[in-house]
Amino acid sequence: MSIRTVIRFADWTLAPDREPDAEPVTYAMECAVCGRRSGTSVDFADVQDWTFRHAGRNPSHHTYREVVHRPWRAWMP
Repeated sequence: MSIRTVIRFADWTLAPDREPDAEPVTYAMECAVCGRRSGTSVDFADVQDWTFRHAGRNPSHHTYREVVHRPWRAWMP
């Protein structure tokens, strides 16, 4: 018995998934000083509010990371 593998090279397209059933884009913010993180939201204003509250409670925490989860889709044209 022998094993045979066929590999086909093809061009693929990759783009953000904007289909009606796509997962939503979500946002979070993470403090780069202490590592605490906001909750996840589909509304950036929610995580921005968390950042301002966190900075207000921790005046030396000036640096943050934005965490974005954006669904992508790949297909062969």
